Amino acid sequence: MKNKSQQGQLKVACCGIALFTATAFSVMTGCQTTIGGTPASPSQHRDNIKIFPKGPEFKLQKEAEALRDKQEVEEIDDTKSAK
Repeated sequence: MKNKSQQGQLKVACCGIALFTATAFSVMTGCQTTIGGTPASPSQHRDNIKIFPKGPEFKLQKEAEALRDKQEVEEIDDTKSAK
């Protein structure tokens, strides 16, 4: 019987040590975030962040210009055919 009680005590001791280690590890490492920021990424030092130059405010500028040109051509054709 003594052997089983020693095994039980050993299991409790191992669980206690594991719980203590996990708690100590999480207290020492902290939350790994900043106030108002994003969580830290393990690959943040390897990320290839690309910064693009500022473009036009209106995203469809080329399409709008093409439509405007098309309308102007149609107006010119309409005035020629009306004469």
